[in-house]
Amino acid sequence: MCGIVGWVDYQRDLRREGAVLRAMTATMSLRGPDAEGIWLDQHVGLGHRRLAVIDLNTGAQPMTVEHDGATIAAVTYSGEIYNYRELRAELRGLGHEFRTESDTEVLLHAYLQWGSAFAERLNGMYAFGLWDPREQALLLVRDRMGIKPLYYRRMADGVIFASEPKGVLAHPQVPAVVDSDGLRELIAMVKTPGHGVYRDLREVRPGELIRVDRSGLRATRYWTLTAREHTDDQATTVRTVRELLDDIVGRQLIADVPLGVLLSGGLDSSAITALAAKALGAAGAGPVRSFAVDFAGQAENFRADEMRETPDTPFVHDVARHVGADHSDIVLDSPALMDPLYRGAVLTATDLPSPLGDMYTSLYLLFRAVRERSTVALSGESADEVFGGYRWFHDPQVVAADTFPWVAALQALSPGPQVQLFAPDVAGKLDLPGYQDAAYRQALTEVEHVDGESPAEHRMREVSHLHLTRFVQILLDRKDRMSMAHGLEVRVPFCDHRLVEYVYNAPWRLKTFDGREKSLLRAATADVLPASVVARRKSPYPSTQDPAYEQMLRTQTRAVLADPDSPLRPLIDDKLAGQLTGGEYEGSSLAPLRHSMEMVLSLNEWLTRYPVSLRLD
Repeated sequence: MCGIVGWVDYQRDLRREGAVLRAMTATMSLRGPDAEGIWLDQHVGLGHRRLAVIDLNTGAQPMTVEHDGATIAAVTYSGEIYNYRELRAELRGLGHEFRTESDTEVLLHAYLQWGSAFAERLNGMYAFGLWDPREQALLLVRDRMGIKPLYYRRMADGVIFASEPKGVLAHPQVPAVVDSDGLRELIAMVKTPGHGVYRDLREVRPGELIRVDRSGLRATRYWTLTAREHTDDQATTVRTVRELLDDIVGRQLIADVPLGVLLSGGLDSSAITALAAKALGAAGAGPVRSFAVDFAGQAENFRADEMRETPDTPFVHDVARHVGADHSDIVLDSPALMDPLYRGAVLTATDLPSPLGDMYTSLYLLFRAVRERSTVALSGESADEVFGGYRWFHDPQVVAADTFPWVAALQALSPGPQVQLFAPDVAGKLDLPGYQDAAYRQALTEVEHVDGESPAEHRMREVSHLHLTRFVQILLDRKDRMSMAHGLEVRVPFCDHRLVEYVYNAPWRLKTFDGREKSLLRAATADVLPASVVARRKSPYPSTQDPAYEQMLRTQTRAVLADPDSPLRPLIDDKLAGQLTGGEYEGSSLAPLRHSMEMVLSLNEWLTRYPVSLRLD
């Protein structure tokens, strides 16, 4: 796992632009703390910061392949290809020779053998820029589920790309401008595929391959969610899910560095932990190392709400005992969660503000602690999107709502007039409801259906597709930024495209055959889990319920709103400003006023610390 940057310019000799490439590459230092590399040719520059995970000694990048003394392919690559061993064996059979044990070299030879069709053969999480000097062409490729980020900006004579916006923004010809569309994207919770928030910044879509050459830029999708009839019965479906999970977890345990798992005590992370423990035990490599986040005083402060019925820690410990894990609890307190140093580090890692506050900071601090003992960690992220785990999947009113289900769910949690963040004139310009609606209508046009689906199955396919193409991107983006800020590689087994395709096409009646959420996952892994976890209902990633946290949040928000030099204050609704200075403790991180306070602080920090120009049309 690494950080990558690149620049193609067909009218400039980039061999003279090493300083620019080095400045862009330096912005990726946290993603790749182990090594740095630059490769320059006449019209291309590639930069790389390395986090060494596989082939520690000979996997340096950018990597090239030569023939008859000339470079015929070069790549800067971030990620892991989990089937690289099989691909290497196949390529050797076709006459290719390898000088390293790295998956990066396999990637290059796969391109040389199969051309742009090579992307369809990859199983993994990846983002890379591959330069073909023979064709003077650049390929930008992102994995099918969008686990690894990749941004680009078209220029007059080429393109600039990087793992994160900061890498592109470090180029002297790229201004950091956010217009109305960018601010809408930040606030509306729609995560439009391809939208980079900053003006003219694009994100390579999941499953997309972009070719840049002298004739321009062309994007093609090498993978999309495709609807097809599911013919397996219940027993076969459960067995297939388990077989896939065993294979996926086994592949993702491969590393030449210390590895652990993230454990929350829910079904998803517990299943990954148990399967990893089983696989490591069979290989004589156990015990599995597990990590969980907890909050100081959480046992005393915990209050059940619509999203969380039980605290995580008792279930975490049940799983750790059940599988014999080498377990660590990472306990965080409110002063740490509100520390400006850590919140500033979160902003630096994301390049963008967020209303999720402690749900970002706690993940950042959890990953910092994990990195002290592991370089790689497996996560249960995306199981809810794949198997239908969120509670709103099972709420008829939310499912029937004519909008994104998570938006409808949040509105249901706080009925009545919604909190208005922006002043009326700003809100009118943004028209967030209109933006959300247009994004929703567009998203539905991408959904394929199977002939003969019932209305209920038709709608649940739409709900699943929306989550797998929009909502999961918010979570994967958060996990990538918070982990890579510490040079920690987090792998997500539930995002394996084979599993996603198979479960996506299973009818909703099979996904809920026992009358509960995630029926298929529960049935497929119950034999390796403690009974307490098998019986537990869905509980999302935890958020502190410490009243002291909200008081600190309110105090800092008051200070921002009282500051005449605050860049955000002119944009904020006066009525909301009054509400934020008083009010009762709300507890939940999803409560409207707490949500608004987090966004006020984050937006203000962003506008203050970043060289961003906000231009509302």
